[in-house]
Amino acid sequence: MKRIYAVLIDILAFGYILGSIVFLLQQIFDFSLQLLPLILLSLILTLICLFLEDSLGLLIFGFSAGKKYWHSFSGWLITVMLILTFICGWIIVEINPLYFFEGINNTRGILQGLFSPNFQNLLPMLSALAETIYLALLATIFALPFAFAFSFLAARNLMPNTFWGNSIYIFIRTLATFFRSVEAIIWAIIFCVWVGIGPFAGMLALMIHSIASLTKLFSEQIENIDQGPVEAITGTGASTLQIWLYAVIPQIVSPFLAFTIYRWDINVRMATIVGFVGGGGIGLALQQEQQMLRWHNVGLIIWLIAITIWIMDMVSGKVRARLMEL
Repeated sequence: MKRIYAVLIDILAFGYILGSIVFLLQQIFDFSLQLLPLILLSLILTLICLFLEDSLGLLIFGFSAGKKYWHSFSGWLITVMLILTFICGWIIVEINPLYFFEGINNTRGILQGLFSPNFQNLLPMLSALAETIYLALLATIFALPFAFAFSFLAARNLMPNTFWGNSIYIFIRTLATFFRSVEAIIWAIIFCVWVGIGPFAGMLALMIHSIASLTKLFSEQIENIDQGPVEAITGTGASTLQIWLYAVIPQIVSPFLAFTIYRWDINVRMATIVGFVGGGGIGLALQQEQQMLRWHNVGLIIWLIAITIWIMDMVSGKVRARLMEL
């Protein structure tokens, strides 16, 4: 089976390399190539590497170990892939250092606002900032019980190795991965259409993302617990619920609290971005002031956000460190 995986990796690797080369030729010489020849050439190169017993896939699965990096074909293949990735990335991202220095004059307004903020609007902006903090706090609080329950179902060491146990484990893991992979700003757009523009939409967006993220963090913490107490209580004939209550939960309370505080810290930062699409809070105020080109108000908002994040970083870092010691 590992040989099959090695072959698939080699086909993908050669396909990536050949596709990158065709992309570069197209950018330089307006050269193009159909997909079928690329696939056939990838297959041919893969067969040659298998015959020589030296390829990227064989190296990953330990079939061609023992050769020095620069003395193996797989080593040179990795080097070529890295170089092509950097060159293609440079072109696709359209990196141009000249534009960076030419456009510096365009930032004059925002730099002036940053160094001379308008403190006359301090109270309204503090109100928006408080809305952001509470928005993030409630999103974390509402996400906590869901993530706590799902984490037990997403922990490999707690789910039985049966059809239903494996099905529940895979389902919860897949669901958490999907909801976590969709950025909070996308969820904010969805909920702004669903419940209307405002902090409630932003809170729902952060809650959904927090449930998925905390489920992953919590379940991984459960998977790393000491199995000794679990085996001892299991030997007494305890039920699954009793095992969770008396063998698992005492080991995870402190890490779970630390992860929760850390998530609130993250949600405060994300709430600013969520506000740009109508999720309320100081992000919405920042977007409005930026559109009106009120750079002095923008400067004030940036300073408030930076100070708030700095304070939360200091406080939450101390609290998390203390909790991990318990």
